[in-house]
Amino acid sequence: MTAFTNIPPHAVLPLGAYDLDELRKCTVRADQRLLFVDLSEASDKQAVLAGIGTAFELPAHFGNNLDALYDCVTDLKPLPNTDQPGFVVILRDIPQNEGFTVDDRNTLLDVFRDAAEFFYDQETAFRVFYSVKR
Repeated sequence: MTAFTNIPPHAVLPLGAYDLDELRKCTVRADQRLLFVDLSEASDKQAVLAGIGTAFELPAHFGNNLDALYDCVTDLKPLPNTDQPGFVVILRDIPQNEGFTVDDRNTLLDVFRDAAEFFYDQETAFRVFYSVKR
């Protein structure tokens, strides 16, 4: 039994209920691609988007906006030659302050929910785990 056993293949979930190290191990065992970003130093929307762009190695044309984020994330490819293609996305310490409000966070997570729907149609797992910096 793995950490993925009870997690739908297309989900956006709080990280707090899961062990980060176990998620990383399960990602490797499942031959899925890990996309990890630590946003603890980000203080506003631009810094959050730039942090994601850098950590996910998004292309140079990534426009640091939510539409571009969706486009670039859905252009990502899973690891080649896997039996169960997929992604595990970890958004660690999303800020919650005047520069990045609860509404900003919800909108960001909606982009990842939309990406999960896209990958569902591609028969590719897309699990997102996030935490909020308090």
